[in-house]
Order: sequence, then structure tokens, then C-alpha cells
Amino acid sequence: MNASVRLSASSLRAHRRRFAGTFLAVFLGVAFLAGTLVMGDTLRASFDSMFGEAAGGTDAVVRSADAITTPGESQGVRQPVATDLVKAVEKVPGVAAAVPSVQGAGQLVGANGEAIGGQGPPTLAGNWISDPELNPYRLAEGRAPRKSGEVVVNRGAADKGGLTIGDTTTLRTPDPVRVTIVGLATFGGEDGMAQVTFTGMTMTDAQKYLTARPGEAATIQVRAGPGVTQRELVDRLTPVLPQDVEAITGQESAEENNEMISGRFLSVFTLFLLVFSGVALLVATFSIHNTFAIVVAQRTRENALLRALGASRRQVTGAALVEAGAVAVTASLAGLAGGVGIAAGLQALFPAIGFPFPEGDLVVTGLSMALPLAVGIVVCLGSALLPAVRAGRTAPLAALRETAVDTSGASRSRAIAGTALAALALAFTLAGVLVTPSIWLAGTGAVLALVAFVVLGPVASSTAVRVLGGPLARLRGVTGALARRNALRSPKRTAATASALMIGVAVVSLFTVFGASLKATMDQTVSRSFAGDVAVSAPSFGAGGSGLSPKLAGAIQDLPEVDTAVGLGRGVAEVDGEGRALTVTDPASLARTFDLGTVDGSLSRLGTDGIAVTGKEADRQHLATGDTAQLTFTDGTKETFTVRAVYDRSELAGDYVITRAAWAPHRTQDSDTLVAVTFADGVSTDAGAAAVEKAAAPYGNPEVQTRDAYAQSSAGGIDMMLTLVYALLALAVLIALLGIANTLTLAIHERTRELGLLRAVGQTRAQLRAMVRWESVLVAAFGTAGGLALGAFLGWVLVRASDGASDSAFAFAMPPAQLAVVALVGLAAGALAGLRPARRAARLDVLRAVAAE
Repeated sequence: MNASVRLSASSLRAHRRRFAGTFLAVFLGVAFLAGTLVMGDTLRASFDSMFGEAAGGTDAVVRSADAITTPGESQGVRQPVATDLVKAVEKVPGVAAAVPSVQGAGQLVGANGEAIGGQGPPTLAGNWISDPELNPYRLAEGRAPRKSGEVVVNRGAADKGGLTIGDTTTLRTPDPVRVTIVGLATFGGEDGMAQVTFTGMTMTDAQKYLTARPGEAATIQVRAGPGVTQRELVDRLTPVLPQDVEAITGQESAEENNEMISGRFLSVFTLFLLVFSGVALLVATFSIHNTFAIVVAQRTRENALLRALGASRRQVTGAALVEAGAVAVTASLAGLAGGVGIAAGLQALFPAIGFPFPEGDLVVTGLSMALPLAVGIVVCLGSALLPAVRAGRTAPLAALRETAVDTSGASRSRAIAGTALAALALAFTLAGVLVTPSIWLAGTGAVLALVAFVVLGPVASSTAVRVLGGPLARLRGVTGALARRNALRSPKRTAATASALMIGVAVVSLFTVFGASLKATMDQTVSRSFAGDVAVSAPSFGAGGSGLSPKLAGAIQDLPEVDTAVGLGRGVAEVDGEGRALTVTDPASLARTFDLGTVDGSLSRLGTDGIAVTGKEADRQHLATGDTAQLTFTDGTKETFTVRAVYDRSELAGDYVITRAAWAPHRTQDSDTLVAVTFADGVSTDAGAAAVEKAAAPYGNPEVQTRDAYAQSSAGGIDMMLTLVYALLALAVLIALLGIANTLTLAIHERTRELGLLRAVGQTRAQLRAMVRWESVLVAAFGTAGGLALGAFLGWVLVRASDGASDSAFAFAMPPAQLAVVALVGLAAGALAGLRPARRAARLDVLRAVAAE
């Protein structure tokens, strides 16, 4: 083994440049993975500390015991508790203080007239708690509210909205309330918790605007006396509480709030980054494998001489693996340092883009260092294993031949295996998409399709390069013909080099197709279901906003330009024991502004004890018109409703519809998420929209959009997601480019004599540079074409699998313009990757190159 180490050390010293690309590929992949883990640990620890500090004085929280959770939501809706319960709580031994906490949705309007926040994180409002130990917010500037209309807001929200102490603005509750800012607050020492906003009001205002009835609060915050632990306090409170009310410790409450505000975001965000770290490392695997395969092929004569001198197969294989291990360890260690640097950079960058990264030192755990290090070493060694084994099998007689290169082409066994894999992938995919909708079957087929593409790469590369390089030979003459022949001389190498870029382009194409399909689905949904002329919209509670005032629809309905204006509110209830979202509206007006398809029964006869259900939900619950269903509301009330209508389409109207009169006794903070408006005959869109905007202005200036604009804004988040995806995938494409550049550099090294002869017979430096660059473009074109085909196929699979696994109908869309941009970027990347090898080739000394062996 000592001989293997000495051989490896000698080889690394002599050929350091050969492994520069491998080093960078491992470095980038490990750095991205380590940076993701360190950033996730730091964010998690910072939020834990912030919530722990904010709730440090609260020892127990009294709240409703039951919550109704609808599908897709992790946090249920709880009924309020009576504020009269505070008196009973205060009498419990060990209670030092107890105050009611009113909580609801309240969205501030900034100085520019635009709503602050609401695009995800919640916009909260509540009563300002005078006990500083029970109030999670700390007054940083100004004073607490003393009279109606005065509020304290968190400093982050004020800064974002351009508001200062003394300013008067509107608070959407969702009814518009004019408020004056008298104080600025912090949460856990920070200006805000992520993008969450908070407005603190007087207790009277909070109950007036945030609760359905006076004398109610979301929770009761309790502080323990000296010597009483949180658990002891909860045990003492439990016996005096009503059956439907519970007490939890302050620590449990802080953990729940942390999970609600930051937990899901951190989990999704970290998983998102880890997926792209995996893609980057997968791309790096191909680049690393290709580098070692070329190096082994170039050293065939050297390895044969070692075998002839007595070196065993194990020693030659071991030398190659030790060489790979040295590169892996050094690159991975450098990647760990780079990952810490990436996390530190993101910590500084996040506040600049509007996401307050909590202050504090970076949290570097053993796992966040050990895992990327292990992954980097395993990926590098695993990629080098087959080339190392191949090196050990070199026959001693190979020393009598000229230096061998990797000229293996497409074998018959590879073609048969690849075709079999492709057929199997197609069978799994079609079964999971068309026969028995299954994401697992479709996913298995997608993975097999990726493997089939890689296996068939050398088989397809010769034909693909001939086709792609055909115009090049005609347009660029001898230079183009030579570039094509160079790309054709080793199909296996060309395919391996292009595979790294293929995977990057395939993932980009996959998300491009899926994003376009989501936008087409949204446009189809709005076009098919929304029959109004304009929509007045606001983020729903689940999306973080306060919603729209239920009075807005009536104000718009009174306009002479308007024929119908109907608001869609949201409620929750358990339907026969299962949590379901309810659409609260005027059913008769709903039918005039939304296309509900075929309606069995009458929407105008729901009254206070009737309900309308979609056909699919009726089938699921085994309901038909005339049947009854028991609804349990958040206030604990159980009522029997009669199904008086069953309709087809639910994309915008929801699965269950009840009247406002039926919802009124059980409502909490009432709001609408959308007001659909149809104009009277003869009213133009511009005139009608202007009238609606004027009527909506006193309600906090909600956005008024035409049907097309509403569809586009509904899909607006998709473009933001795609931008982030493209930015992250740039790393994978960069690693692929490093692989192409490294392969060309190694190829130039082994073709030194050939290049010298070309120069000797009259080829100019410019022609030589062009030949190398066009060879790089051909390899990139092959990878890009394969990536586009694979990405489009996987995008179709994902859309169809989602369609089969979801109740919603997905539309498949192939965006030619975006995919054309992806193709151009792939080709440009190939040209860029060929620049450095081309310059190096052009600088070769002709006489030395001709004399080289």
C-alpha cells in the first residue's frame, strides 16, 4: 500500500492541473450542501432563541381544547375562550397574573397606500398587553395605546411601510379602521419575526374589530408566582377549567408558535436547498467520473509499465483510488470552509432582500460538517471506482503500444440494456400516469428514464453529433468538419461529458414545463369558472393577509355600473367528523358570476339550514340532494344541514357553500377573500373598473383586476419560484461547464502531437481555437438536446401524475420560448467552456508539439 501511496503522490505532483476541474466540482457541491445545513441550523437556533425570549414570561396558556383542521393546513382553527374565565384563573394558587389575549388578522396600509406583508407570513393584530412579562412584544419607541384608534406596530412593519410614530394610516381588520401609531415594538429583540407584522390595539378596539362578540379572547396568558414551575401551574389550572378548555405550558405554546411561523418555512426551505445540492452533486458525479476515466485512459501505457515491472492489479487500483481520495478529502475540506462562508454571506444578504435573518453567531454542528464531508468523499471515490478498477486490469503488454485513449464506442450490450431500460421506464410511467394514477409508479418510471438516457448516451452520441454537426461542417468548412470528427472519435467520452450538462438542463426544463403548466392551469381555471368582469382580491387568512371587508361587496353592488357583486368568505367546520373549508356567500349571486357547471337542485333555496356541495365531494361523502349532513363549528355547536344543491365545478367556489346567515352565529373574524363583479349592460371595462376602484378605496385600496389580470396575478408566485429555481440550478450548470472544460483540456493534452501537426501543415491559431470551441459547442448541444427531451418528458410525467393524484384538473403546457432560451443558454455555456482550452491549444509551440509523445 505504501507503493500505491507513493505512486499517487508522485502522479498528483506531476499532473496537478488534470484534477483542477474535479477539485472544483467537489468543492462547489460540498460547499452548497454544507452552507445549506449551516444556514438551516443557524436559522432554527435563532428563531428558537427569539421565540423563547419573547415568551419567557408566559408560564401557561389557556385556550380552547378542540381545533378544526382542514386538509392542507397544519394549524387548526380554535374557538375563542370567555374573558370572564380570567377571574377563575387568577384565584388558582400559584398564579401571579392572568390577562386575556385577543388575536386576529390585521393588515396595515403603508404610507404609499400599499398593504404591508400578507404574501405568506401572517399579518397579526391584537390587544396590547400591559404586563411586560406576559407580552411577547417589547416597546422600543413611543408609548402603549391608551385610547381608541391608537396602536403599536412592530418596527419591521413600520420600516417596510414607511411609517413612523405619529402617522395615521388604515388597518384592515378586514373592515378599514383609521389608526394612529403611538409606539414601535420588537419581538424577541428583533424588529419582527420573519415577515410577520403585528399591530397592538387597546382591549376595547381589539374586541370590537377582531372578535365576533364582546367578552371573547383567543387565549389567556398566565404568569406563575415564585417557586411554581410551568408544569405545576398547568396541573393546578386544569381542574378549574371548563371541559372544552385546556391549559398548556408557556414552552409548549412558544414551540407551537415557532413551528407555525418559522418551522414549516424552514423545513420546506431547507429541503428545497438540499434537493438542489443533490442535483449539483449528481452533476458533479458525471464530471468527476469522466475526468478519472480520461486520466486512466491516458495513462494506459504508464500503468502497463508498472504492471510489467511487477506491480499487482491491487496496487495499480489502489494508487488510482488513493489519488481520488486525496482530491476528495482536500476538496471536501475546502468545501466545508466554503459552505460556512456561503452561510455567512446569506446571513448578511437576507436582510438586504427583505427577509430579516435573526442576529447571532453561525451555528456549526458536527452533523452539518460531517455529512457534507462524507458525501463529498463518497461521491468522489464512487465516481473514480470504475476507472480505478479499469486501471488495475491494464495488461503489461499494453506498454508495447502507443498511448491509448478512451475510444470505446457504443457496444451492442449497452444498446440492448439501454433500450430495455427505456422500455421499462415507459411502461412504469404510462402505468403511473394513464392506467392507475400513482406518483410512485410515475416517479419510478422517471428515474428509470434518467438511467436509460445515461446508458444510451454513447449509443446516441455518434448519430446526434453527426446530425448536430452537419450544418457546422458546411458553414465552417474544414474547421467545422474537424470539430465534428473530434467530438465523434470517442462516443463514450462525448456522452459522459454531455451527461452532466444534460442533467442540469433536464431539471431546468422540468421546472420550466411544470411552471408553465401551473400557469396554464390557473388561466384555464379562471377562464372556465370566473364569469365576472373584474375581481377585487386580497390574500386570504391562510396566505397571511386580512382579507376583504364583507361590506365591500354591498358597496360595489350599489354602483349603477354594476349588475352583480358577490363576496366569497371563508369558514371552517367539521362535516360528518372531517374538517372542511366552507365558502360563505350569497349562493344566488354566486351562480351569476361563476360557472358552476351543471347544478342539481337550487342554490337560491339554501337558507340558514341548507348547504351546496360539489359532485366529487358528494360522492366522497355519499350525499345527494335532500340528504342531511351534520356540521360542527368552532364554537362547538352541532347543526344538521340539508343538501339542497350539488354542482360540478369547485375550482374557485370551493367544495361546500353556505349562506352568510347560516355562518353568522358561528363566525369569528369575518372576511372575504374575493369579490367578483359583473358590469351592467353597456358599461365598458375601463369605466366599470374605475367606479369599482373608487368604491373600494375606503376599504384599504384592495386590488381591482380584470379577469386576465386576476389569472396572471394568481399565478404570479410561479414566476418567483422559477427565478429561484434557475438561480439555484446555475450551480449545477456551472459544475457541468467545469466538466466540459476539464475534458477538453485533457483531450488537448493527449492530442498535443496531432495539434502540432495541424499547425505545421498550415492551420492558423484562430482556426485551431475555433475548432476546439466548436467541439465544445457540439458536446454542449448534445447534452442540451438530451436534457430538453428528458426534461420535457419528466415535466409531462409530473403534470399528469399531479393531475391523477389531485382533485383539480391540471393543464399541460410546453412553453417554446422559455425552452428556446434554455437551449441557447446551453449552447452559450458550451462556447464559454471551450474558451480556456482553445486558448491553451493555440499557445502550443509547434515544434515541441510535433515532437511530443
